[in-house]
Amino acid sequence: MGIEKAPAAQQTRKKGRTRNESLISRARQPADNQLDVLQHPSQASQSERHDIPVAPPPRSERAIPTAAATSQPSTSLTDPQHPANRHQQILSFLNDCTPEELLFISQTVTPLLKRDFVSYLPLELAFHILSFIDEPKTLTRASRVSRNWYRIVRDEVVWRRMCYIHGFNDWDEDKVEAMLERERWKARENGQGEGERNHRRSSDTFSFRRHFKKSYIIRSNWRNGGDLLSTHRLPIISPDNGTVTSLALDSDWVVVGLASSMIKLYRASTGVLFRTLVGHDSGVWGVCLSDSASRSRLARKKKKKGGFQSREGEDNHPESSSRPSTGDALPRGLSDGTHVMPDESLEHLVPAALKKALGFDLSDASDSSEASNTDDDLRRMSEAASDEFALPGQPQVAPAYQSARSRRKGKQHIDIEPNGAEEADEMLSSRSLPVTMSSSSRGWGQPHAIVVSGGCDKTLRVWDADSGHCIYVLHGHSATIRCIRVLDKRPIAVTGSRDSSLRVWNIKYGRCLRILDGHDQSVRCLDVWNIDTGECLHVLSGHYHQVYCVAFDGNMIASGGLDTTVRVWDAETGQCMALLQGHTALVCQLQLSFANNLLVTGGSDGRVITFSLSSYEPLHRLAAHDSSVTALQFDKDFLVTGGNDGRVRLYETQTGNFIREISEPSESVWQVAFIKELCAVMCKRAGKTVVELWSLGPKTAKMRRKARKAALQPETGISTGSRPKWS
Repeated sequence: MGIEKAPAAQQTRKKGRTRNESLISRARQPADNQLDVLQHPSQASQSERHDIPVAPPPRSERAIPTAAATSQPSTSLTDPQHPANRHQQILSFLNDCTPEELLFISQTVTPLLKRDFVSYLPLELAFHILSFIDEPKTLTRASRVSRNWYRIVRDEVVWRRMCYIHGFNDWDEDKVEAMLERERWKARENGQGEGERNHRRSSDTFSFRRHFKKSYIIRSNWRNGGDLLSTHRLPIISPDNGTVTSLALDSDWVVVGLASSMIKLYRASTGVLFRTLVGHDSGVWGVCLSDSASRSRLARKKKKKGGFQSREGEDNHPESSSRPSTGDALPRGLSDGTHVMPDESLEHLVPAALKKALGFDLSDASDSSEASNTDDDLRRMSEAASDEFALPGQPQVAPAYQSARSRRKGKQHIDIEPNGAEEADEMLSSRSLPVTMSSSSRGWGQPHAIVVSGGCDKTLRVWDADSGHCIYVLHGHSATIRCIRVLDKRPIAVTGSRDSSLRVWNIKYGRCLRILDGHDQSVRCLDVWNIDTGECLHVLSGHYHQVYCVAFDGNMIASGGLDTTVRVWDAETGQCMALLQGHTALVCQLQLSFANNLLVTGGSDGRVITFSLSSYEPLHRLAAHDSSVTALQFDKDFLVTGGNDGRVRLYETQTGNFIREISEPSESVWQVAFIKELCAVMCKRAGKTVVELWSLGPKTAKMRRKARKAALQPETGISTGSRPKWS
C-alpha cells in the first residue's frame, strides 16, 4: 500500500505547483486581463479548480515607463557626459535588430562616416601627399574619388613633378617660365583667379599634364609596338639604282634619296607619298631637310599676307601635285631651277613665288637688290635670318660647326607666341629633336620646308618641299658630293666631295660663301670647321688608316675608321682624350651625346658598344647583328640599330636590354632614323626597295577611322596599314 500511494502524492504536489504558477502569472497580468478571466469563466481549465484573484505587486516606473516618460528621450542617449551608457543602449538596440534592419542602418550610416580629408588640408600639404605617388594610373584613379580630388590631381604642379620623375622634362625651362609668366600677367590683367588660370593653362597653352600623357603614350608604343602608317615598295630596275643612299626626316616630312637619281618626299603624319623630286642626272648621295617656321607667329602673319601656298588635297594625288597652279606658274626655262655657276649672283632671277618660299620679304628693297660679293656682305646676309628671331640684348645663335669654346658662349633664345596647345607643346619640346642623326635642322624663318640634295652629278640642288620646284642648281664641285649638312636656324649648307674639298653655301641667296681646302682625299663626313671664318681649327691625326665616320656634339669629337679603333678628341684643344677598342672590323657608325654622357659605336663585325664619356669604359657590348651595322641612333631611352642581316632591333639605352624587333625581317637594312613620334625604316625585301613609316605617337582621329575601316573589311591579302605580326 505504501508503494502505491507514493506516485499519487507526487502528482498532488505537481498539481499544486502548477496551480500556484498559474496564479502568479495571472497576477502579473494587467487588471483588464483579470476582469476578462472573471467575465469569461468558460475559458478556465477543464480541470476542477478555483481561480482566486490576487492583487498585483507594486511596479517601478523604471521597469515599465509611463506615457509621460516615453514621450521624452532618454537623458543617457542625449547627454554627452555619459558615453558608456550611450554605447550600452546602442549595443542593446542593435542586438534586437533583424538583419534587414541592420542593413538599413549600415546603408544610412556609411555615407555619414565618409570624410574627404584632403579638403581639410592646405593645398601644399595635399600636393605633398600626392608626391608619394609615382604611378600615373594611381593618380588617374585618385582623380575619380571626388570633384575636389579631381581638381587637385589635375593641377599642373602634380604633373610637372611626374614629368621629372619619368624623365619627360624635355622642354626649355626659360621658354616655359616666360610663357607661364605671360599667362599670369594676362590673367591678372583680366581679373582671373588661380583656378581659372589652371583651367586655361590646361586647355589653351602648354600643359605639363598633357605633355606627360603624350610622352607616356609614346614610350609605351616604343616598347609594345606602334602603328605602321604605310609601306611603299619601289621596284629595283638594276642592282645599283634601288639603293637608299640618304634619309632625312622631321615631324612633317620624310625625304628619301635614291641611287636612281630620284628623291621621294612623304608626309610624316600620314605616310603618304607627297611627290617625287626629279632633276639630278645620276645617283643622289646626300639629302638634308630644313623645316619651315609655319608654327611661329611671324610666319603665320606672312602667310596671311599671301605667298606661295600648298594646296589642300595634295596627299590624295601626290604625283599630280608637282604641277604648279595657274597663279604660281613659273617662267619658262626656270622650272628646273636657276643654275648658278661659281662667283655668280642670280637670286634676282628666282620667281617671286619661290622667293617667298625661301623667306624673302618682297616688300623690302634690300632683299630684291643685288648685294655685294664681298665676304663681309655674304656673312651678313647668311646671319640675317638668325637676327630677325633674336631678342634685343640676347646673344645670337651659334653656328653648328663653330669651335667648342664659341658654342658654349652662345645661348639660344627665341620669343615664341604659340597658337593653341599643340603648337606650344611642340615648340617647347623641340630640343628633343635629334638634328644630326635625322639629317634635319630647324629653319631660319622661311614659310616652306627646304630640301637640299647632292650626288654624282656634282651639283647641289635646293628644293621647295611644298611645291616640288627646284629653286637653285649650284655648281662648283668637280666630283661627287658625298655628304651634306644644313646649319640650325641659318640658311647655310656645307658639302663634302670626292674632290677633297668642302664648300659653304648660302642656300637662301644661292651663293658659294667659301671653299675649305686641306683634305688630300675624298671627304665622307663633316665637322670641326669654323664656318664663319673658314679657319681650320685643328688637324686631328692619330688613326693608322682611313677615317670612316665622325661625330661632334660641340664639346667632344669621336672618330672611327678602318683601324677598328675609336678616338675621342677635345674640340677646344684638339688633344686625343681616349683610344677606345673593342671592334674587330671597320667602325662604320657613331653617335655621341654629351648630355647623356654616352658614346655608341657600331662596326662591320655586327657589334654595338656603348662607352661612358666620363670613364671611357665600355658599358654594354651588344651582339646586335650577324653582319655589318648599317644604321644606329639612340636617345636617352632607346637605342635602334639596323644591319645587313635584315634586322631592326630596339634596346634600352641605359641597361642594354633587348626589347623587340621593330620591322619584319628583310634581306638588308639600308637606313633607319627616328624622331620622338616617327621611325623610318629603309630596307630591301623580296627584291624591292621598301619604305616603312611607323607612328609611335598617340592615335589620331584619322588613324582610328582607318583602323575601324580595316577591321570591317574582309581579308583580301592587301596591306591595310595595320601592324604586321611576326614571331
